[in-house]
Amino acid sequence: MADTLCNASAQGNLPKVLFLLQSGADVNGFSSHNMTALQVVKLGNDALVRVLLEAGSDPNVRDPFCGLTVTHDAAREGFIDSVRVLVNHGADLNIVDNKGNLPLHLAAREGHLNVVQLLIGLTANPQTPNGEGLTAGQLAQLHGKVSTAQFIEDYLSARV
Repeated sequence: MADTLCNASAQGNLPKVLFLLQSGADVNGFSSHNMTALQVVKLGNDALVRVLLEAGSDPNVRDPFCGLTVTHDAAREGFIDSVRVLVNHGADLNIVDNKGNLPLHLAAREGHLNVVQLLIGLTANPQTPNGEGLTAGQLAQLHGKVSTAQFIEDYLSARV
């Protein structure tokens, strides 16, 4: 049943996910690809993300390939509402992926200013370098995300 739940979650099929959960599907069950329904959820569907989390899905499970959590994925893709739901349901923003990236690093690298604005104050140390020795601000600058880099610089300057 985990594969069916994961497929419905990946497709963003909220009615089917609800039916499967009501039928006893394990919200934290692993599919044949070693992933949970939340890990493969159709990002941007914050209602579905909320349903899975309220059913007890663990937002901090890391994928077996890159060590990413669903928060890393949502931050990288700029899905602010999904990130907000994850944060409100206990997502750990200080988990690093296999390359040492926090969700903040990925949001900054992609220039998702609104996500960076949400994450920066909730991240234990927003100046943490990733595995390449780069901070979120440096990643934003390196990738030409000028407004994001400026926001991070201003935020960090105001904290001193």
